[in-house]
Amino acid sequence: MYKFYFNSNKLFFLFIIINSTMISISANSWFGCWIGLEINLLSFIPLISNVNNLLSSEAALKYFLIQSISSMNLMFLIININMLKNMEFFFLSLMLINMPLLMKMGSVPFHFWFINMIEGLSWMNCFLIMTWQKITPLIMIFYLYNFKFLFIIIMINAIIGAIGGLNSISLRKILAFSSINNLSWMISSMLISENLWLLYFFIYSSLNLTIIFMFNFLKIYFFNQLFSNNFKNYLKMMILINLFSLGGLPPFLGFFSKWMTINYLINYNMIFMNMMLIMTSLIMIFLYLRIMYSTFMINYMKLKWFKFKNKLNNYLLMVNYFITLMGLPLSSLLFF
Repeated sequence: MYKFYFNSNKLFFLFIIINSTMISISANSWFGCWIGLEINLLSFIPLISNVNNLLSSEAALKYFLIQSISSMNLMFLIININMLKNMEFFFLSLMLINMPLLMKMGSVPFHFWFINMIEGLSWMNCFLIMTWQKITPLIMIFYLYNFKFLFIIIMINAIIGAIGGLNSISLRKILAFSSINNLSWMISSMLISENLWLLYFFIYSSLNLTIIFMFNFLKIYFFNQLFSNNFKNYLKMMILINLFSLGGLPPFLGFFSKWMTINYLINYNMIFMNMMLIMTSLIMIFLYLRIMYSTFMINYMKLKWFKFKNKLNNYLLMVNYFITLMGLPLSSLLFF
């Protein structure tokens, strides 16, 4: 991750990614949104590809093919959008417009490419594809959607995201399934209010960034690497707290955004959606607890050849603990 910050080429393409997202969300036509998506695609591929890593090259090829197919379908539907609006089956036309956008952000039922390519990405690229790359498709779905169709997508996203990670030992795949589960929360919050979606997305991105920073710092890619006793206990506790916060366990900060979404869903009488989201969040908390359970056990292993040097700033740890632990009381005071 440190090499990413000091590489001028990577920073240039990252700057283009940010600008392309701004172009898409500020465009006054569907064609302008499509142009921003294409610029985003062409600037994200150089960030993924690495000649020294075959998995990253394979991930770049998969990403290009999937995004190209979805862009072609989206362009065809944009050209015929006036005809689709006048169709007798308006529900079908809205489904056709939303399908390529769901494919672009790795939502169910087009999530297989997202899970397969995540193994070939670095931690920084994982963060980008799980957070920033979802902004433009979500906002474009908000422009034109059908509630009944998105209700089904929200339910399936919550279930697949919770169950899919139970059989995986890769932390990148587990966070990818967590992203699919949190995508259901983001879509449901966007259906209620755009400000609520912004709050949820900001909290989710900050927690995701903290977890990915810790995994990148410790060079951890599989959760059995956490069984080693060479890591300090406060680092393990920090990972556990952030994972619980990401899962929405009170009294951590991640619970606040889900708590607000639950309150609004109750006000709109969406009881079934509410119960499904809560139950799948409990499964995600169990998944995070399974990751960290063995790290605090007595029968751990200690590698003699492993040398751990703590180069992490203690002030950064203090800021992370303060945000995660004190974020909920402070945000609750602002809410009320």
